[in-house]
Amino acid sequence: MAQTRRQFLRQVGITGGAGVMYSTMSALGLTSAAETPAYAAPSRVELAGRGTKHVVILGAGIAGLTSAYELLKAGYKVTLLEARKRPGGRNWTVRGGTEETDLAGNTQRATFSKGQYMNAGPARIPQHHVTLDYCRELGVAIEPFVNQNADAYLYREGSTALSNKPIRHRTAKADTYGYVSELLAKATDQGALDSYLTATDKQALIGFLTSFGSIGDKSSGFKYTGTDGRRGYDVEPGAGLEGGTTAAPYALSDVFASGVGNYFSFEFGWDQAMMMFQPVGGMDRIPYAFEQAIGREKIQYGAEVLGLRNTSAGVEITYTTGARPRVLTADFAICSLPPHIAAKIPSNLPADIITALQYARPTNAGKLGIEYGRRWWEEDLRIYGGITNSNLDTVNTWYPSYGFHGKRGTVISYYNTGANANTYGALTPAARLDRAVAQGTKIHGDVYGKDIEATFSVNWLGTKYSEASWISWPSQTDGVYAKLLDATGNIYFAGDHLSHAIAWQHGAMTSARATVTALHSRVASK
Repeated sequence: MAQTRRQFLRQVGITGGAGVMYSTMSALGLTSAAETPAYAAPSRVELAGRGTKHVVILGAGIAGLTSAYELLKAGYKVTLLEARKRPGGRNWTVRGGTEETDLAGNTQRATFSKGQYMNAGPARIPQHHVTLDYCRELGVAIEPFVNQNADAYLYREGSTALSNKPIRHRTAKADTYGYVSELLAKATDQGALDSYLTATDKQALIGFLTSFGSIGDKSSGFKYTGTDGRRGYDVEPGAGLEGGTTAAPYALSDVFASGVGNYFSFEFGWDQAMMMFQPVGGMDRIPYAFEQAIGREKIQYGAEVLGLRNTSAGVEITYTTGARPRVLTADFAICSLPPHIAAKIPSNLPADIITALQYARPTNAGKLGIEYGRRWWEEDLRIYGGITNSNLDTVNTWYPSYGFHGKRGTVISYYNTGANANTYGALTPAARLDRAVAQGTKIHGDVYGKDIEATFSVNWLGTKYSEASWISWPSQTDGVYAKLLDATGNIYFAGDHLSHAIAWQHGAMTSARATVTALHSRVASK
């Protein structure tokens, strides 16, 4: 029965395309709003007698690689044109020997030691993303990425009583949850919610709050005292008679005035909640596994696209590898380049398609990796992975989730976006390091500027062939964005920007799958 259903759905996909197939699956109760739509990979059988179609793919980023991989499995001929000298696009792992010159003319050559690296682009994978399915299929080993750590810090610069001091996540969370629970329990007990709750509801809510916030019972006024160890210890429990010492909670008004609790919503994000994962050895293990599966000979590196045209017979691509321009013809093209870059390529695309490509709004992000000769965050602060968040312009500091107890380690000193990323991006790499160290010292002390062995920084807006970390759309429902979801002649588009998982590899992969399905349905229906 399962095989019959699969065959039926595949035929629906061939005749009606991915959208019709997904709708059919929904009607059969085979999908839910929380699941990625099932993917019926195109089959070679469906192309029998139709000849081999040639698809040229612009860009060997994750969308381009996924497209090529899936098309090859179905029996298509593929050629990938990639301007960089490596696969992956924004999936970029910087290692010792990596050299890059940005659009401002800054050249950096990474000197990270063996086994040390920084993921300049994507660095974590949620467990529900199809990225993990491809890791399994391609044999890419994964390991946990510590996205949350109770012993990492929250730091808020300002003028409140808790400003300008690093506060452990566990401490901030215990006090915030404790006081919220105390206030809500009091309000509930005093009848403030009687119009919303039955007597049974009230008791159940107070029971929940007692556990959630670790507060006292009614006889204590539901008081939060922070004495159960949730917020940490000044003196930890030990041997003999040492039961541990906890300091009194921060004052209620100080906790809320500081804003330390405003970050906790991060943990509930659909794409941010633990567990998170990373490939063992660096995120670029994914594109290089794709390259191996596709075949290195099918990818032309250093190939910058100069022209894109629909023709009566298919498509015509003009590109250069630094010498005389070349012309490549094929039956179809999939353009997986960033839309704001694709819009600038000379083409015969209709005006409304160019307008749709230009509709994208580039976003900036910046990262700085610092390799230290000593893992002081583990040795001195007992922080093993995770993220420290602040309202400084560095915003997020990531401690490595690999190499625990090793001699060296690479910290992502800042991962920021928008205006903060632009501020750092406008500086030279040396000045970025100086500024970041000055900011990091406020949180971690003088150790932050010591034992620095190697550094490398990325300003995505100034990175050639990307010119953004990702893009956003003014709207995905006003009809402009949607123009890129269908073929324009023999030219298709794919990328994370054509998904609702922008900035994630998952978005690039699901977009590529949808594009391959649409192209294959067209070929197989003729």
